[in-house]
Amino acid sequence: MVGDPGIEPGVSRLEGVTVPCHTLRPVAHLFGIAAEREGLITALAGGRQQENRLKIAPALRIGSPHVQGRLCHMKKPKWVVEKEQAKKAAAAETVWLFGLHAVRDALQNPAREKLRLIVTRNASDKLAEAIAASGIEPEMVDPRKFPNVLDPQSVHQGAALEVKPLNWGSLEDCAIGSGDTPPRLVLLDRVTDPHNVGAILRSAEVFGAQAVIGTRHHSAPETGALAKTASGALERQPYLRLRNLSDTIVALQGMGYIVLGLDGEADDTIEQALEGKHDRAVALVMGAEGPGLRQKTKETVDQLVKIDFARGFGSLNVSNAAAVALYAARPKG
Repeated sequence: MVGDPGIEPGVSRLEGVTVPCHTLRPVAHLFGIAAEREGLITALAGGRQQENRLKIAPALRIGSPHVQGRLCHMKKPKWVVEKEQAKKAAAAETVWLFGLHAVRDALQNPAREKLRLIVTRNASDKLAEAIAASGIEPEMVDPRKFPNVLDPQSVHQGAALEVKPLNWGSLEDCAIGSGDTPPRLVLLDRVTDPHNVGAILRSAEVFGAQAVIGTRHHSAPETGALAKTASGALERQPYLRLRNLSDTIVALQGMGYIVLGLDGEADDTIEQALEGKHDRAVALVMGAEGPGLRQKTKETVDQLVKIDFARGFGSLNVSNAAAVALYAARPKG
């Protein structure tokens, strides 16, 4: 500790402290101190070796107002700035949900933070019960003059709700399961289409999956289009976006999950891979249409599996494949 007399016996707090120069050379550089020119670096011979030490004057101690003031003006590393900016952006992020089903389910979800509701008279009548339960005051608008808060192609049915994204907690929170049945998860490897992700959320909810997990980048964020396709499932089915898919797979394996990657070129079907193991926790990894699973993902999963097709035309879009895979991997009994 700089300024602690205990570091060097016989040196008082007023006289400064002698510490290894490599420790404080960056600080000296910060203040433009030419340590050698000022004669602050001295070579001290002692015992078996020589050691360069930097004696910092009292005015340059870290705890002094002079140093603290200069430290406040240090330029932050780029990664720190980017992390802070991302955190601020996430805190300010809002989502516009639209369509009667998506808006109704969001209004009825106590975990959803609701900011602004825009409805036509007709939509207000249809959503009257949900609006009353939510406690939010709706803005009534003429259907011909609906505010320009949505994409012009959005089929809003006279209802739009601005909300904060849901916070489903950590991977562990979602992966543990209820204990009643072995948990099932769906992992998405760069599935970016919001309509596909919305449909997968809907299937996951129907088949009792614990969560759908994508990546923080190269995956569909929570949007109105995704929510509308999910038809209310977004309010019930946890949707996590984590930093690294391979790390997520390894973490799930550490929790006892069997992680299966869907690949049309695999040898075994889902049923064959899970024979005698339906009581285990299972995670199914779905790749993007076209590219499929990335090589790193293929190397990380426990096994690659395929859907057993009746005919030679073996092709499904990712949302349909997820539904079939969830059915094939469902717990038995």
